Amino acid sequence: MSEQPIGAVRKTWKDYLSAMPPSILISAIWVLFMVLVALLADVISPYDFKYMDLLDRLTPPIWLAGGEWTHLLGTDHLGRDVLSRIIASIRISLFVALLGTFIGAVLGTTLGFAAAHFRGRVDDLIMILIDFQAALPFIILALAVLAFFENSFLLFVLVMGVYGWERYARIVRGLALSASTSGYAVAVRVLGASPARIYLRHILPNMASAIIVNMTLNFPETILVETSLSFLGLGIQPPLTSLGNMVGFGRDYLLTAWWIVLLPALVIFITSLAFSLLGDWLRDQLDPTLRGN
Repeated sequence: MSEQPIGAVRKTWKDYLSAMPPSILISAIWVLFMVLVALLADVISPYDFKYMDLLDRLTPPIWLAGGEWTHLLGTDHLGRDVLSRIIASIRISLFVALLGTFIGAVLGTTLGFAAAHFRGRVDDLIMILIDFQAALPFIILALAVLAFFENSFLLFVLVMGVYGWERYARIVRGLALSASTSGYAVAVRVLGASPARIYLRHILPNMASAIIVNMTLNFPETILVETSLSFLGLGIQPPLTSLGNMVGFGRDYLLTAWWIVLLPALVIFITSLAFSLLGDWLRDQLDPTLRGN
């Protein structure tokens, strides 16, 4: 049994929490709250987000004159409960952003490994695709694909998966080229390990921190792209709802029923900011060159 070094102090979760800056701690609490809302949406939602009551349309929130306790955050132009729709929108927006980020990470990592392994023309072709993706505004590409093909939830998720893959591919390619000449990679190659085993069992774990940090930074950007496309009407389609199409449907009532737009917009802003702050902090913690700054 290995003994703990003399003078070493085992840190508890309270020590880690106390070492976190207040902004990071607040961001972590907000992210956890959003995750719990998404997981418990069916339980905590007071109404079905699709339920309409035209006799109760444009009811203001409870803190404004005319507000009702039955609709704490008011209703929209079709009499749908805003709180219920925000809860359902958080679940769908986070699910789309999470799945899109995961698809982009897998695609970019795979192509990065392929470029590092095959070199030559394969590497040149993948680098051309990376430069093409980086040079072309993603919104234009997404609008073209979603407008040309019949929009569906699956297609929209796949389009979100294409966003940001070139960043993973560029990072993974560079790290894989450096790692492939390292001692441990050369040793397992001499022992007869297959390329797949070398990349997946030995090289990938050593670059996992860089991939995870990039995912945390890419996640809020994916949320903003999803909400932007939904705002334009080419994202999540009714009867489903998302934070973006809530803002899009409510923009015509901005002067008369501002809560339809402002409340989901605040959720988008705070959630994206919280994930961005956590991503920056996580990058500083995992990068040894930045820990002293």
